[in-house]
Amino acid sequence: MAPQPTGRYATLAPSWLEERERNLQHVAERLSEIRERIAKTELSFDVDSLYAEVAGAGYDIGERALYADLLVAGPDVFGNEDLKPQIVSGGLFQAGRPLLVVPPGSKATLQPKTVLLAWDSRPSAARAAREALEIMKAADSVHVTMVDPVVTLRASGDEPGADVAGYLARHGINISVENLPSSGRSITEVLQKHALDIDADMIVMGAYGHSRIRELLLGGVTKSMLKEARFPIFMAH
Repeated sequence: MAPQPTGRYATLAPSWLEERERNLQHVAERLSEIRERIAKTELSFDVDSLYAEVAGAGYDIGERALYADLLVAGPDVFGNEDLKPQIVSGGLFQAGRPLLVVPPGSKATLQPKTVLLAWDSRPSAARAAREALEIMKAADSVHVTMVDPVVTLRASGDEPGADVAGYLARHGINISVENLPSSGRSITEVLQKHALDIDADMIVMGAYGHSRIRELLLGGVTKSMLKEARFPIFMAH
C-alpha cells in the first residue's frame, strides 16, 4: 500500500514521491517473479498489481474480490496491521468472498486432512460451512466445535451441533461434534487449543462484524482469532 503523504503539499513531497517510486519498482519485480512461477504450471491465470492509498485499499480489494473464488492473505499480510483489516473489510464484508488467512509458521493448503469447524449457529458460520464444503468433503475428518453452546430453539436447538452435523453428513463428510467448556478461558483460546489437540490443518469459521462509514467493526472472537491465529483460518461472512 502507498505511504501516507506528509507535509503541507503532501502529494508533492519529494520523500513521498521517492518512496512511491521504490514501492512501484518492488511491485513490478514481484509481479514478474509471480508470473514466471505460475507460467511453469498448466493453470489458466491472470496476474495484476494495484498500488493503493492506505485509506482506499479496502474498496480496491473489494472491487477485485468480486471476481475471485477465494482471497488468500499470507504471513506478510498477517503481520501488517494496516493492510490486514483492509483485506477483511474489502474481501469479506464488501465483496462477500471467503478469505483464507495464513499466519507465520503455518502451511497453506486447500486440502487439509483435519478441519475444525467453529460453530455457533449464526448465519456467518453457516456461510463459512457452505463456502468450505468442497474442502471439508476432501478432508479425513471435520470436528464441529462449539464453546459453551446454549440449548435453545432459536440458538443451537435441543442438541447443539446436530443440525449442521446432519447437513455435513448428507454431503459425505466424516464429522464429529464436540461441545467444549470455556472454563474461564476466551473462546479464541479454547478453539486454538482444541485445534492443536486434534492436529488441525485448518479452522473454518464465520466472520462477525459490519461496516459503518468505511470503518470495520469486528466481533470480539473474529478480531482475536485474526490477531492470535496459529493455524490457517478459512473465514466467510
